[in-house]
Amino acid sequence: MAEAAAGAPRSVTPRSRLRGVTSLLPTLPFFAYVTVFLLIPTLVVVIGAFAGNDGGVSLDSVKALGNEVILDAFGRSIALSAMSALIGAVLGALLAYALTTAKPGGVLRRTVTAAAGVLAQFGGVTLAFAFLATIGLSGFVTVWLQDTFGFNLYENGVWLFELPGLTLIYTYFQIPLMVIVFLPALDGLRPQWREATENLGGTTWQYWTRVAGPLLAPAFLGSTLLLFANAFSAYATAAALVSQGSPLVPLQIRGALTSEVVLGQQNLGKAMALGMVVVVALVMTLYALLQRRTSKWLG
Repeated sequence: MAEAAAGAPRSVTPRSRLRGVTSLLPTLPFFAYVTVFLLIPTLVVVIGAFAGNDGGVSLDSVKALGNEVILDAFGRSIALSAMSALIGAVLGALLAYALTTAKPGGVLRRTVTAAAGVLAQFGGVTLAFAFLATIGLSGFVTVWLQDTFGFNLYENGVWLFELPGLTLIYTYFQIPLMVIVFLPALDGLRPQWREATENLGGTTWQYWTRVAGPLLAPAFLGSTLLLFANAFSAYATAAALVSQGSPLVPLQIRGALTSEVVLGQQNLGKAMALGMVVVVALVMTLYALLQRRTSKWLG
């Protein structure tokens, strides 16, 4: 009788059902925020990308993505995102590893992680001005190097406003972001694994190449993809620095929305935005798969 009672399906009372609905109420603001600022804008972009000038369905805007200028903008955006993500991932991982050697909960670790949390969000016009004031044409470092050592930062051209300069500036907020997202994976490495390697006669090189490295590889690649998506969608910093031309996709979208040059192609900006959504969706899908693999080993 007792087994039969245990195997019987439990009846859902109105009170338990009401409790379940009530527990979901705190999540309503989150879902409302996601709906208003993510789902609806994405839907508008998708519909607009396939809408013609007469309001009907058209592929003209999507076909216009094959324009050489737009393809170049996508290529430069991907190159900029990849370079800044790779540099930020390597330097950020080294800094995160250095933090794991510090005292857990100590002042150094708490200070660096707090600073990383702030600097990862430091971008836009403020960051552009900081670099202009530091290594701009009249920045104090530029002037000091010229007056003290006779070294001209821009002897071979003003690279600060081009791809190398943007890569340097983007790396500024990519490194602290890497520290934030990669540090938990490093903390997940158990000291027993290293002790077991040493007890078996393994060297430090063998530990990192055969134990820690393979375990951390999915987390490192996933974090790098997150940095790529972060740089690919950045707009304000490049917009503040680049005043002529639109070398990146976000700046091309701004030009499509504000310029009269593309009159009659009012949905071209939405088509380019759809292209960005597709790229970011692919990257974030890979990131989610790698995160699942990371959580499997590192808990």
